Formats: sequence, C-alpha cells, structure tokens
Amino acid sequence: MNAARQRTPAAAGFINAVLRRFVREREALVADARHKPIGAYNHPLWWIERVRHDWPTQWQALLAANNEHPPLTLRVNARRGTGAAYVQRLAAQGRAATLIDDPALGGQAVVVAEPVPVTLLPGFAEGEVSVQDAAAQRAARLLVGGGAPRPSGTADGPPGGRGPAWERPGAGPAALAPGARVLDACAAPGGKTAHLLELADLDVLALDSDPTRLLRVQDTLNRLQLQATLKAGDARDTAAWWDGRPFDAVLLDAPCSASGIVRRHPDIRWLRRAADLPALAAQQARLLDALWPLLRPGGRLLYATCSVFKCEGREQIDAFLQRHGAEAAALQPASPGHLLTLPDNAADAAGGAVQHDGFYLALLRKT
Repeated sequence: MNAARQRTPAAAGFINAVLRRFVREREALVADARHKPIGAYNHPLWWIERVRHDWPTQWQALLAANNEHPPLTLRVNARRGTGAAYVQRLAAQGRAATLIDDPALGGQAVVVAEPVPVTLLPGFAEGEVSVQDAAAQRAARLLVGGGAPRPSGTADGPPGGRGPAWERPGAGPAALAPGARVLDACAAPGGKTAHLLELADLDVLALDSDPTRLLRVQDTLNRLQLQATLKAGDARDTAAWWDGRPFDAVLLDAPCSASGIVRRHPDIRWLRRAADLPALAAQQARLLDALWPLLRPGGRLLYATCSVFKCEGREQIDAFLQRHGAEAAALQPASPGHLLTLPDNAADAAGGAVQHDGFYLALLRKT
C-alpha cells in the first residue's frame, strides 16, 4: 500500500479495497481460478489452445513444464576440454554436475545440480565453458556435421529415404571443410556463433540487424578467444551486405515467439499475442527465401527457432519446400524436428532423463 500511495495516490483506496476483499475471500477465489484454464495452467487462453491443437497428447505436460525451474546447462569448449573432465573439476569444488550422455551433444554438455552465478564457474572467464541449453547445443553440431547420429527424443522428423550417407536416417551430414564460409544470420547474442568456431576452423560471418547486440557477440568471442567477421544488416536485404560469394552453410536462428523458453522468461507468455504468430511466420518465410539463394549448390541451411508452435517449425519448413520444390531443396533425415520441453530419451551419465528447452531444427540441402 505504501507503494500505491506514493505512485498513484488517487487509486490507493481502490487498491486497498481489492486487497482486503481478496484476503477475506482468498480460499474461494483461488479455488475458482484453479478450475479455469488460465489459472490452472498459468498461460493465456489462446496459448493453451494453440499448444493443445499442436500437441494433443502432450499439451498439459508442456504447459506444466513452462512453470518449472530450468536447469543450468553448460557447453564445455571443445577446444579446451571435455564435459567429463569438467564434471570432475566441478566435483573438486564441491559442486554436483552430470554429463549428458547424448551423441548429438558430443560429450560437451553438462548439467549443474544447483544453479550458480557464472562468475563461480571454473574457467568461465577464460572461455573454457559457456551457458547454453542442451537443445540449442544441437544446432552448431548439426550444421558443422561430421556424421553425428540423429538426436534421440525428438517429437517429429522426416521419414527415411535414399541418397548419400549423410542423407540416410540416423546419419548426420559430412563435416564442413576447414575454411568453409558460414553465415550466422540473426547472430546475437553469439552463443551459436561461438559454438560453430569451437567445433571447426570456419570463415564465419555473424550478421545481426542491431549493431548494439553485435557488441555482445564480440564480447562472447573475445572471452572464448575466437574470431569471426561481424556485420550489421537486415538479413532479408542481402543486397546491402552480401559480397556475392556463396556460402557453404547458413545458420538461420530466426526471430520467433520464444514459446520454447518460457520457463527461462516467464513473462513471454503474457507479452505475446495470438496476432503475433502470423507476423512472425511471415518474417521467418521472408528470411528463408532471402538467404536460400546465398548458398552454393550442395550447401546446407539450418533453420532454428526456440518455439514449440508448429507454425514456426514443421509447418514453416513444409511451406518452404512446397515453394521451392524437391529439385531445389531437400530436408535431411538428420533433422531433429521439434524438440519439446519434456524429459526425452537422452540421459545424463547417471541415467537420469534430460530436460531441454523447446526448439525446432531443420537441416536443408540445396540440391
């Protein structure tokens, strides 16, 4: 009430009356709220209906997961050490942690039992480790390639088919050659940019429309002692920044609803509106169509969103493939598809289930 009197004196009496009534009728009001979808699931009604439509057998678990505390997941710099060694290093400090036992993560992903400030993580300032969710860690590895198997615990994905080894189900793409030209579109804050460079010696162009956000990318690269070319520009306006040389690979971490990371940013569900989704989907489609011509024949593009909504994932890629046709673009069976915010089939070194953020990943090859 003191805050109300200071900020809005005219409304202080009304606020006081509302609070007093809530105290008197608390039990009945809370019970009534919990019988309504918005109160029961702590999400807007349109969001609840969208998740139920997209995931009819898993929607309740997905909404419940958004109300849980997220794990602190680390990515150990592959140039500096292994996940197993870092777990031991944490144990020596009295911090419990487990290694995620999933081939798609390359033995570099570690979950810390009790979250701590990054300043207390050994080697963080020296670039030996970074904070990155397990789902996001799949992106760079899938794009760089090297034959990694298709990740387990995925919600959907392309059917099996014929073709070269890296096109067969369960196989990842061949590794990018040293010095390959890679575009990281929408690069800020730089976690995936850095991960690409940790995995291979690449010629990376990190692009973002916001010059201020590019400063964060540079800070990340400086901490990890990595180098990339940074450029400010709208990824859709390729004529303004592209030098005409084709890329071997493109990472498009597209702007989206962020519906897969609600547990890390709880206000997202209340700030978003249903009308935002068509606009975001249109923006994603424009980005895909603008960047696709920049790939060399045989090149690869990884489309990623931190969303569980199908309009920003599978439906977006289905529409892209229909626009371009099988003679121009092919979805690779190594693509995980939708990764849901649920315990999946991957396990940590102790045999426990690993829970990651909601994500969508689709790897496309220019045929």
